[in-house]
Amino acid sequence: MKYGLNIKPEGALDLVSLGALVHRLDPGVIPFRKATHCDIHVSGGEFNVAANLSDCFNLKTGIVTAMVDYPIGALIAERVRAMGVKPFYKHFEHNGVTGPNMATVYSDRGQGVRAPVVFYNRSNEAAAQLKPGDIDWGQIFAGGVRWFHSGGIFAALSETTGELIIEGMKAAKAAGAVTSIDLNYRAKLWNMWGGHVVALKVFKRIVENVDVIVGNEEDLQMGLGIEGQDVHVTSKLDPSAFFGMIDRVTAMYPNVKVVATTLREVHSTNRHSWGAVAWIDGKTYQSPTCELDVLDRVGGGDGYAAGFFYGLLSGASEQEAVNLGWAHGALLTTFPGDTTMATVDQVRAFAKGGSARIQR
Repeated sequence: MKYGLNIKPEGALDLVSLGALVHRLDPGVIPFRKATHCDIHVSGGEFNVAANLSDCFNLKTGIVTAMVDYPIGALIAERVRAMGVKPFYKHFEHNGVTGPNMATVYSDRGQGVRAPVVFYNRSNEAAAQLKPGDIDWGQIFAGGVRWFHSGGIFAALSETTGELIIEGMKAAKAAGAVTSIDLNYRAKLWNMWGGHVVALKVFKRIVENVDVIVGNEEDLQMGLGIEGQDVHVTSKLDPSAFFGMIDRVTAMYPNVKVVATTLREVHSTNRHSWGAVAWIDGKTYQSPTCELDVLDRVGGGDGYAAGFFYGLLSGASEQEAVNLGWAHGALLTTFPGDTTMATVDQVRAFAKGGSARIQR
C-alpha cells in the first residue's frame, strides 16, 4: 500500500470516469453577442480527466455516460475516440425537436481585464436522465479497473445522477478500485432542483465511498459543509487555509486518504500565478509556483487532477505526483479547448523545473 491507497498494479483499464459529455462553443476572444463563428470543443469535467490520462499519459481509460444518437452526439463520440477513451454509453434516441440533448456550454475566452463568460444550455440533457440500474458495472469492472472517478457537476444534474455515482462508487470499491471525486460545487446547477441543503446530503453520501477528493477551499466549505479556519491568507497561493481544513475533512470522513487542489491567483484573464497542493496520508506537499500566460483557462483543474492521478498510478513520489499535476495543468492553459495537447515528455520536463520563470 502506498499513499494510504491500495492501488492495483494492473487492470484492463487504469481509470474509468462517470460523468456527462458536453460540447463547448468557443468564439475565442469575441463576446457571444458579437460572435460570427465558434470552435467546438468536447468536454466534461469527468471526461477531461480520462481524456488527459489517455492522450498525454498513455493510460487506458474509459468514460461511462449518456450518448444521444443524433449529429451532435456523433461529433462528441468522434472526439472521445480521438482521445483514445473507451466509451460505455447508455444510448438515447433524439426526437428531432426537443431532445433529449447533449448539453451545450458557451464560453468566450475573455482578454486582459475582460473576464471569460460561461453559460449553459442543459435543457433536457440526456446525462441528467441516467439513474441507478442503467449501467452494467459488472461488465465495466470485469477485466479490472484501477481507479474510478466522478464529479460534483454530474452529481448536480438531477435527483438520480448522484445516486448513480454512489452505485458506481460502491461497485468500484467492491472491485478493488481506488475511488475519487472532484467536488466542483456549482450553485447554479444545484439551485435548479435541490439547492445547497440537498447538495450537502448528496455529497456526504458520495464522499463516504471515496479515497481521494479533489476540491479547493470553497468546494470543501460548500460541498461538505466544513467551516474554514480563521487563517490570515495573504495570497491565493498560500495553502494555509486549505490545509487548515483537512483535519475536519478527515475527522468526518476517515476513509479519505488524499485531498488535492490547485492554487490560482488571477491578475488578469491572461496572467495567472499557478500552484498546487495535496494532503496525502497525513503529510502535506506543495508544488513550485509559476506565472502563466493563459490562452484558455478552461480545464486547468482537470489537467492538474489527471497529472496528479498519473503520478499516483505510476508509483511516483508524493512530491513528484503533485508536480506532475501542476505541470500538466499549467501546460493545459496554453492550448485551446478543455483537454490536453501536451506530451508526457513536456509535462515531465516542466515538472522538473523546465521553464516559465519558476519561483521556488
